[in-house]
Amino acid sequence: DRVLVRIKDLTVEKADEEVWVRGRIHTSRAKGKQCFLVLRQQQFNIQALVAVGQHASKQMVKFAANITKESIVDVEGVVRKAYQKIGGCTQQDVELHVQRIYVISSAEPRLPLQLDDAVRPEAEGEEDGRATVNQDTRLDNRIIDLRTSTSQAIFCLQSGICQLFRETLIHKGFVEIQTPKIISAASEGGANVFTVSYFKTSAYLAQSPQLYKQMCICADFEKVFCVGPVFRAEDSNTHRHLTEFVGLDIEMAFNYHYHEVVDEIADTLVQIFKGLQERFQTEIQTVSKQFPCEPFKFLEPTLRLEYREGVAMLREAGVEMGDEEDLSTPNEKLLGRLVKEKYDTDFYILDKYPLAVRPFYTMPDPANPKTSNSYDMFMRGEEILSGAQRIHDPQLLTERAKHHGIDLEKIKAYIDSFRFGAPPHAGGGIGLERVTMLYLGLHNVRQTSMFPRDPKRLTP
Repeated sequence: DRVLVRIKDLTVEKADEEVWVRGRIHTSRAKGKQCFLVLRQQQFNIQALVAVGQHASKQMVKFAANITKESIVDVEGVVRKAYQKIGGCTQQDVELHVQRIYVISSAEPRLPLQLDDAVRPEAEGEEDGRATVNQDTRLDNRIIDLRTSTSQAIFCLQSGICQLFRETLIHKGFVEIQTPKIISAASEGGANVFTVSYFKTSAYLAQSPQLYKQMCICADFEKVFCVGPVFRAEDSNTHRHLTEFVGLDIEMAFNYHYHEVVDEIADTLVQIFKGLQERFQTEIQTVSKQFPCEPFKFLEPTLRLEYREGVAMLREAGVEMGDEEDLSTPNEKLLGRLVKEKYDTDFYILDKYPLAVRPFYTMPDPANPKTSNSYDMFMRGEEILSGAQRIHDPQLLTERAKHHGIDLEKIKAYIDSFRFGAPPHAGGGIGLERVTMLYLGLHNVRQTSMFPRDPKRLTP
């Protein structure tokens, strides 16, 4: 009838209490009439001692020493205060003196990778000549890799991003919506879509909830957001591209200027950053042990630069580029470094992009036909959000679609949704995996995708 206790709750306050704990055998080491086990739950672990005495025989010590790593066990024991700090465990001030141990699920003796190798910083492994685990081995054996303290911390923090995103927007009066992922036409008007068989015709996997978010604004929802999968059939094998990722999307009507929306999105991200600092310090520190990184910096209010200002900063740094040229990835990163040096922030907005490099539904700038009311947001020099004021006039939208060579018949329902009165509106889409990666200062988006999909990986 005993209640299982969480390892993270085993502190000095519980000293001398009898407890039941379920965990995995992380390591075991026999020494004479004693066996030292390390029990693990997610990113927390504790040392457990099985010693010959009143509650344990020699056979029990031998049994405990032979339990394979990663097996799941239930342990009954007494929490004891440690004589000295126990290195290598999160619970350093106490240990568990085992009275009974039960194997709930036994792991095979040979593991595809060792968890201690998987959490070792690469530099440390190179210096000591000890093993580290490469990315493909991790992803091929993702179930084991996800058990590491680093992976546990990454995905707990990622869960926190979603939670904070929802909390913040609901507090701001937004409504969460769910949009179709099987659609009749490419949502971005491009060719990079996955085609699927749909009865006697073809359909596409949605590149974005863009069109449906806008339809909801036309239906008087005023402020909407959604969290869901996004599919991009781009043959991009880079550190930041996936063929399927989680989109955090926002759309809202505004009264006077699209900057009302820009400010709302920026504040939402700032509230997320502040929430992560307040609630997830343990996870941030756990990740930084393996992947050291400077703490993420941001300003309130968020720094906003116009595209021309960004181009001017790059030109001052020796980059040659045209006024209507899009930012390349190297130039994005360079601009991020220049902004950090000048303004001491890792998060900023770049506004007023050239119209030529934006999608067909982007509102042109009424003051300058070569620019648009569009914006990107950046973390550590990499784009995490692309957004714009949308064209809400059906005639102008038709003209822009024709200019981009889009089949009007395929987006007829989209254009028609603006024929019955549509408020001015704007929004944007955020990549969850990129936000997680860049906030923690990681180097590959596959580290922050639980089961990543890219042009070369479809399993596990």
